[in-house]
Formats: sequence, structure tokens, C-alpha cells
Amino acid sequence: MPALRTFVLLPALLGLSSCSVGVLDPRGPVGAAERIILYDATAIMLAVVVPVILLTLGFAWWFRAGNRRARYLPGWDYSGRIEMITWSIPMLVIFFLGGLAWTSSHDLDPPRPLDSSRRPLEVQVIALDWRWLFIYPEAGIASLNRLTVPVGVPIHFRITSSSVMNSFFIPQLGSQIYAMPGMTTQLNLQADHAGTYQGLSSQFSGEGFSDMRFNVVAVSAGEFDEWITGARIQGGTLDPSTYALLARPAKAIGEATYGDVEPRLFDTVSSGHATLKSHHEDH
Repeated sequence: MPALRTFVLLPALLGLSSCSVGVLDPRGPVGAAERIILYDATAIMLAVVVPVILLTLGFAWWFRAGNRRARYLPGWDYSGRIEMITWSIPMLVIFFLGGLAWTSSHDLDPPRPLDSSRRPLEVQVIALDWRWLFIYPEAGIASLNRLTVPVGVPIHFRITSSSVMNSFFIPQLGSQIYAMPGMTTQLNLQADHAGTYQGLSSQFSGEGFSDMRFNVVAVSAGEFDEWITGARIQGGTLDPSTYALLARPAKAIGEATYGDVEPRLFDTVSSGHATLKSHHEDH
């Protein structure tokens, strides 16, 4: 019996352990709100699943061959009361789930600014093959495969792609959103706790997709200012020629910073001009 109990519980324990750094362990207001939605939706669906399972087991036990008290009615084929109950339950589930989806989709609309007294930090994101480039336009710096943000400050992302469609996702902060070439999407997130979180691409984009991950480092305001200063001193220059090299397919290995960034680089990439230029240079 102990071995059987371990065999049954092991998958559940492994599933819970995998959620320790995922959507069920949020570190920001958006992720926390999304976790509540997951819990509410699960509870609503369990209100149907659990009774159905119990009734199935109950019917199987009551109408077993050895129960002489069970009545077999071969001529019975309709009950208006049972039909009403049978159809009203899924209708109520749809009603509650639909209402939950409607309100949450408006409250957590990705472009919608977060409620905060602090001014949002602007970050421009470019999905490369197969790396992530983050540009801080107000500071004039950029980083590769590393997103550093101050704790408690809303982050306003503008996101695009250099070639194919990707999906920008930080599970513990919430709300994945697509990065598409030739256009810009917006996302607002916030990290409420200091730490290092994992970001990734959740959209298959080619050979290097599985390694297309990055670190999100949430630090205090003072540490963030120090990181900005250090990036300006140590970083190189991110101009169109440097970007053309980054846009070429490469493995997502290592991190880098750039202390000087072409001011309109992101707008050029999101409009599609940089993509065309890099393709022409490759040919």
C-alpha cells in the first residue's frame, strides 16, 4: 500500500513542484490576478466534474447485479425535470465562465496601464532568431537576453519581431503576448519582489526556439540606477550595422549590454525596414 500510494501521488507532487516558478507562483499584480482567474475557472468547472464523477460511481454501485432493490424500468425514456437539470448546469457553467472571461479580459487588457503612482519604465523588446533584445529608450542603453527592472515600478513594453512571429512571456509576471514583424504590440507588467525570473518564447519559431530564454532581474531602484550606469560605461554601440549582425540566426547563449543605442532603431525594426535591409545584406 505505501508503494501504491507513492505511485499515485508522485505525478501530482511533480506537477506542483513544476509550478513553483510558474504561473501559480506570481511575483507581480498581473500574475496574481491571472492566478485568481485560474483558481476561479477551475472551481467553476469542478462544480460539474466532481458531481458527475460521484454520480457515475453512485449509479454503477446502485445498479450493480447484486442489488435487488434497484428498479429497472425499460419503458422509461423521458423526464422533463431531469432534462431541465441536465441542460441548466452546463448553461450556468458557460454563463459564469463567460462572465469571468469578459471581466478579466478587460481588467487585464495588455495595453491597459497598471494602477500605480509611479511613472512607468519604457522598454522596447525585439524578438530575434533566437534571442531577445531589450532597449531602454529613456536611458539610451540596451541589453541582450537580460531584462533588468526596478521593483514596484510598472513596465510598459513595446514589442516587435525581427523576422518571424514569437511570443513574449514571463510566467511569474503574467500575460504572454505575441511579437510580430512589421507591427508593435504593447504589454504592461510589474515585479513586486526582488529576484531573478525566467522569460521565454512560447511560440515555436524555428531551430533555436527551445533555447530562446532570458533572465528577468528585479532589483531595487538604487541597484537599477547602478546597472544603468554600468551599462553605459561598459557597453558597446548598438547601431544598424551591429543590429544586422544580431538579427542573423544564432543560438541564445550569453548576455550583453550596449551603452549607446541608435535612437530610432526600434521604430525602424517595427516598421520592417531593418528586416528588409538585413535580408538584402545576407543575399
